[in-house]
Amino acid sequence: MTIADRIWHHCRLATLSPRRAGLGIVEDGVIAARDGIIVYAGSRADAPSGLMAAESIDCDGRWITPGLIDCHTHLVYGGTRAEEFELRLAGAGYEEIARRGGGIVSTVKATRAAGEDDLVSSAQRRLDTLLAEGVTTIEIKSGYGLELATERRQLRAVRSLAQTNPVTVRTTFLGAHALPPERTGHSADYIAEVCEMIPLLAAEGLVDAVDAFCETIAFSVEETAQVFSCARRHNLPVKLHADQLSNLGGAALAARSGALSADHLEYADEDGVAAMARAGTVAVVLPGAFYFLRERQAPPIELMRRHGVPIALATDSNPGSSPLTSLLLTMNMGATLFRLTVEECLAAVTREAARALGLLNETGSLDAGKRCDLAIWNIERPAELVYRMGFNPLHARVWRGQT
Repeated sequence: MTIADRIWHHCRLATLSPRRAGLGIVEDGVIAARDGIIVYAGSRADAPSGLMAAESIDCDGRWITPGLIDCHTHLVYGGTRAEEFELRLAGAGYEEIARRGGGIVSTVKATRAAGEDDLVSSAQRRLDTLLAEGVTTIEIKSGYGLELATERRQLRAVRSLAQTNPVTVRTTFLGAHALPPERTGHSADYIAEVCEMIPLLAAEGLVDAVDAFCETIAFSVEETAQVFSCARRHNLPVKLHADQLSNLGGAALAARSGALSADHLEYADEDGVAAMARAGTVAVVLPGAFYFLRERQAPPIELMRRHGVPIALATDSNPGSSPLTSLLLTMNMGATLFRLTVEECLAAVTREAARALGLLNETGSLDAGKRCDLAIWNIERPAELVYRMGFNPLHARVWRGQT
């Protein structure tokens, strides 16, 4: 006899289990959970005899997927960049916007001026929108402080969101996001400061991973490698904003560094993609930024397929290049702009997104032993989750076995 807290039955499952083909579809499905952990997910016919629970939920034929995972966001920041957006629409270029105080400098200024409560309050509204679409796990980066006090305040705000919301939150320290205005022309000095911040913030329990922006407008391969070396000394996994605007070899650097993921990747070449495949580094593609910045070069999806690189999708929610708070719309963009299949899109916001956060053993698919994170949908077929735009068919969201 198997005893559970809750059983969901009369449902169709897209398990995304690596042990099943494709979406891992089960037409007449059952999910049973105890203490927030799945004890059975599969067909009713194969369920253990004597499966019992204190609560049994009839899903009336609805579809259940793993809870969605947004594995790349910058959700905590001060201010907005709406004025900058308006200026760009009116024809203003990068230099003119910068002279007016726009760009990342404006977000850094607003974030430095914001108190922790303000950062939590503004981020909460963005988080609410994602949770309402079935998100049960999210990664949130710092990177708009570019100084110890504000980076700490951002990360503390992220931890606060995790304590007050039914969602699993991973924090990523992105001190190497941009050169702060007071360090113009002194990137080496600033990278040294970032490396001093890492052990301090890690000792306070604020950091789950370390990220950096390796790009001509940010930091070099050598500077990024220095940050990664420091992260590894403190037993922190790394991630990388790589090859978004040019090919600096960021994908290959991520692979050499054993990074969980390399993100963006519009200009990654075959050598970099092949290196990622060998290292098991996940490609996180971000169609929101591609769309918002009106980029022309898409990530090399076919190369990723050919070499067997796992592909994840994320909102990249941030004020400057992807003010997006819909993972459902992100899937549609991934299909439309990057030509991902329905199966690839759904895997990209569940199983592969979990892989990109180092959480594949805990969540991302409907398998016994994993957290009972579910999204229950009013749909006729899984393709609807990718096909529709501006439509939210979520019926219920379950986090660790609780609605």
